[in-house]
Amino acid sequence: MNIKIKGNETTRNELKKIVQNNNVLHSYLFLGKEGIGKKEIAKEIAKEILCLTKDEECNCKSCIRFDSQNHPDIKIINEESETIKINTVREMIQTVYEKPILSDKKIYIINDCDKMTKEAQNSLLKTLEEPPEYIVIILIASNSDMILNTIKSRCTKIVFDKLKEKEIKEILNNTEFNNIKISGNMYDFFDGSIGKALQILERKEQYENIEEFISKIKNSSKLDFITMNKETFTKEEINGLLEYCIVLLFNLGKKEKDIKYLNSAKIIHETKIRINSNSNFDMSIDNMLFKLWEEVNENNSGD
Repeated sequence: MNIKIKGNETTRNELKKIVQNNNVLHSYLFLGKEGIGKKEIAKEIAKEILCLTKDEECNCKSCIRFDSQNHPDIKIINEESETIKINTVREMIQTVYEKPILSDKKIYIINDCDKMTKEAQNSLLKTLEEPPEYIVIILIASNSDMILNTIKSRCTKIVFDKLKEKEIKEILNNTEFNNIKISGNMYDFFDGSIGKALQILERKEQYENIEEFISKIKNSSKLDFITMNKETFTKEEINGLLEYCIVLLFNLGKKEKDIKYLNSAKIIHETKIRINSNSNFDMSIDNMLFKLWEEVNENNSGD
């Protein structure tokens, strides 16, 4: 799916000025929430760095080859967002000292570098300390706590903001989801991430079932609530579904000014922890449904 970049206009413009003024540094660390477009922005800037003319509307050989994903002077490491082991970094380092073929610079984009093992990060250190003059390395991360301080200290940090709801809507208008109705709660759940939005919308029906589930807590008997809602929670999507329950209950608690919904969100959170700790799935869901119904219908009935 080809998605036009939105958001972080100020930061992107500053990066473009750096390129235009020929002030590009050897290493950058792009930080920000997962799914907000950091990798696409890194590609956007890489294209401009490699461009042979630096014109606004360019059709040079470098730009043509970049657009066809056939440029010899850019390498994207870990595009599929997996754990980066030391062998992957060593293979990259072996090519670092080969001079650029088409452009003046040679660029390495390391996606989700916070998934590098400690050994892989240590292997990268020397290249960051003493890079060839033509090298630009862009590290992309969502969790800076997973990156060694020695790595962070050698990179210029660029922090990206979450996307605004308006920006997510503009992006979705150019996708297969342009004509579907999306609730305000669901936009809250996207949390400024177009990547998360696209993942959720692929399973929209499941998440709409969660909205219905929350709406029925007060209008069902205990037995019906427990027996009819077990199938709502699939093991494969459980973390997302439980997280959406928390968003819905938190918003409901604010709207109704009722502590029982905030207490219910805590019950969901505790269930998520138990399931991720390998507790029995079915028993955890049964226990959660039982506690939710009691919290909403009995524990606070006198409030």
